Amino acid sequence: MSLVENFRNIFKIEELKNRILYVVGILMIYRMGSHVTLPGVDASALVQDTGGASSLLGLFDMFVGGAFSRAGVFALGIMPYITAAIIIQLMGAVVPYFQKLQREGEDGRRKINRLTRYGTVGITAVQAIGFAINLMATSPNAIIVGNVTFVFTSVIVLTAGTTFVMWLGERISDRGIGNGISILIMIGIIAALPASLVNEVSTSPNAIVVIIEIAALILVIAFCVLLTQGVRKIPVQYAKRVVGRKVYGGTTQYLPLKVNAAGVMPIIFAQSIMFIPSTIGTFFPENATVQMLTAWSADFTGITYSIIFFIICVFFTYFYTAITVNPREMADTMKRQGGFIPGIRPGNQTVEFIDNILTKVTLPGAIFLGFIAILPAFAARLGVTPGFAMFYGGTSLLIIVGVAIDTLQQIESHLMMRHYDGFMKTGKMKGRRRAG
Repeated sequence: MSLVENFRNIFKIEELKNRILYVVGILMIYRMGSHVTLPGVDASALVQDTGGASSLLGLFDMFVGGAFSRAGVFALGIMPYITAAIIIQLMGAVVPYFQKLQREGEDGRRKINRLTRYGTVGITAVQAIGFAINLMATSPNAIIVGNVTFVFTSVIVLTAGTTFVMWLGERISDRGIGNGISILIMIGIIAALPASLVNEVSTSPNAIVVIIEIAALILVIAFCVLLTQGVRKIPVQYAKRVVGRKVYGGTTQYLPLKVNAAGVMPIIFAQSIMFIPSTIGTFFPENATVQMLTAWSADFTGITYSIIFFIICVFFTYFYTAITVNPREMADTMKRQGGFIPGIRPGNQTVEFIDNILTKVTLPGAIFLGFIAILPAFAARLGVTPGFAMFYGGTSLLIIVGVAIDTLQQIESHLMMRHYDGFMKTGKMKGRRRAG
């Protein structure tokens, strides 16, 4: 069946069509909001300078679809929400109250989500003050109201803007398709791709260089897909059970452990941590001491930045995997269903075996994830323009690949439920793989 026919099948399913159109409508609202300038700012006099694409503020600007450099109402985007989620999850590992909430099931998740929203508002308010102070220092002629008035109104508008973006993301998750927060970040990144590509073509010495760069980009994307889809399958044998005249079980299935079980979240978490020094620097734009201490975070191509970013990515890969993958829960579920790993006793030995395999599988995944995270720095050093280099790996590419695969898997599930051929009929989407 042709790709065109597969697309037609998507719109034959009324529910799926409505979900996709709903997402498109939300994304249009989000993109329009990124072009609305803050009150008290003269857009024509605004100096759109975030330090260039090679700076961390330039990277932040790409995440929010250019709203940061335009002083838009969505200038802070969804990143404060990500930061709040990191803090809550870190507290869940050390604070008994949050550990209790994590064990309370759906009710606990609702409380955690509520606390995350409250944290988002607080973090946004603090970052909004820094944003307003930095804007007054870098573009004083663009501010047409008093400084106190501008800071006060900016905090209110930016906080409301981020809260609204958070609400839009939740609506996509509830009534659309895919993870809403991740999709909003992905759209902001993709919005910068056309201009970056045009700039790269115009500055390249000849067409051969551009072709080589595009070929290298395709190769990197392929490796990212392999990282996202790679699994280590553990054989699981199920004992035979006789119910009436029927025999159940007696088959061998597989327990898939993903090479990158944490998905795209570790690099998003790591990037949020890397934003902290530059955020502090925005509060004191004229303080030489503060600027000197935070200078290492100003350039993503720097050696210090790359080393720290790599280490944080590896750490968060293990940390998030430990949170999301529970070997004991896997072993207990397997035992209740009459399954066992050949040669391994059910119970604690199975838990230790799964945990050991998970640790070994996660190590190459974490290292590769960290390498992909800092790959744009190497691309920029080889002569690729900083804006286009962002797409050679790092947060940008991993988010695009991860979110695209997750969204396609959900579309795949809707198609298969209605007995249509999958969207990736000849591919190896996880949704089409059988357990055994």
